[in-house]
Amino acid sequence: MTAEGTPMPAAAPAATPVPVRRDGEIPSRRERSVPHAGWIVVARKELADHLLSARFVVLFIVVGLAALIPLYFAADAIRSAASTVSGGQAIFIALFWYAPKVGDAQIALPSVQGFLGLVAPLLGLAFAFDSINGERAQGTLPRLLSQPIHRDDVINGKFAAGLAVIAIVIGVVVGVISAFGIIRLGIVPAASEALRLILWLLLTFIYVSFWLAFGMLLSVVVRRAATSALIGFGAWLLFTIFGGLITQLIGGFMAPLTGTVQQQINSIQLQETINRLLPDTLYREASLVLLNPQVSSVSSPATIAGYQQAQQRIPSLLSLDQSFILVWPQVVALVALTVACFAIAYVRFMRQEVRA
Repeated sequence: MTAEGTPMPAAAPAATPVPVRRDGEIPSRRERSVPHAGWIVVARKELADHLLSARFVVLFIVVGLAALIPLYFAADAIRSAASTVSGGQAIFIALFWYAPKVGDAQIALPSVQGFLGLVAPLLGLAFAFDSINGERAQGTLPRLLSQPIHRDDVINGKFAAGLAVIAIVIGVVVGVISAFGIIRLGIVPAASEALRLILWLLLTFIYVSFWLAFGMLLSVVVRRAATSALIGFGAWLLFTIFGGLITQLIGGFMAPLTGTVQQQINSIQLQETINRLLPDTLYREASLVLLNPQVSSVSSPATIAGYQQAQQRIPSLLSLDQSFILVWPQVVALVALTVACFAIAYVRFMRQEVRA
């Protein structure tokens, strides 16, 4: 109060000090109004677009049918095996690796993991082949890069959204198959089987992520979305359907099965090495070992003595760590291919010129 009895005016709030930068100092992220996680904003928007698109619905139905068709035919055989074998081990996990036979001719269908290995790459390609060049063709890429986010947030966010969609689809499909096995067949998985199933789920996720990174690489390198789609789906057909035939022809030309027994063994090993250049082969070998504990080798023996020992080996179930030791080279190769494809796409995108 003043001497006259009037109230004193309130003191003005202290002004916020304005940061003073020296000449040549780079402003901080907050001063540039750049969000700390711009890729999360992009990923959230891309994920919402993917989940609400017709492309997601169609691919979800295709992948689901590819997994449920062999499961339907394999259910009776697995159920009879579970009822006749008392105390049988690894019965539940057979839902995923058992290849059923149908008809009087006993035609063998691919297993669940075989169908997923064939169809699941479409998930990665479908959500990545037009991720960058589609924005460029619509003229929205310069507008997107003009927002207060970094350029790498765009490609990182799109890749993260694709990974999230892949995880959702594969997780739901595997969950439905597991629920079918528990409810319909009355088979409860053991702890070791659940761990094997989780590892196989991660392996499938890595395998489809490779195709996602490959599709994103095509989207960055190729200007037209139609061209990148043609190249991507052509590569899918080449590697997954005709790849085995091509590698067999190349292996037969480079290492024909002639000469002594040891020379034939060396030729078989060379053909297997050539066949492992295909991502589909790496995935199938690793999946079979993780899902079927009875598989104790993924390669042919290197010597005649090795063949004799393999024939005399007593059938047994491998532990989880023993199975993983067999397939860790395949897993590392798939991870390396995925990282290489995304790294090339990242560098090319960061160096591209975007004109308004």
